[in-house]
Amino acid sequence: MKELIGKITHYYGNIQVAVVELSGKLKVGDTVSIEKDGQGFEQQVASMQIEHKQVKEAKKGQAIGMKVMQEVKPGFQVFKVTE
Repeated sequence: MKELIGKITHYYGNIQVAVVELSGKLKVGDTVSIEKDGQGFEQQVASMQIEHKQVKEAKKGQAIGMKVMQEVKPGFQVFKVTE
């Protein structure tokens, strides 16, 4: 099952970090699916930052920096994957 929890607003290719504007809660260890136009990939959230500080959890309305395994672009949607 997937729940929409945010969207990508920026991507820094040199460090492979995406900025995600959250519309739901997200924790380190959660599995996310990053998708656009039926294409995408899944990964586990290994670390998150808010204002360059490591956090274990973030909530709706916050913008986080998250390391991603593949290149993404603004507008990609972020889903939390649950069983």
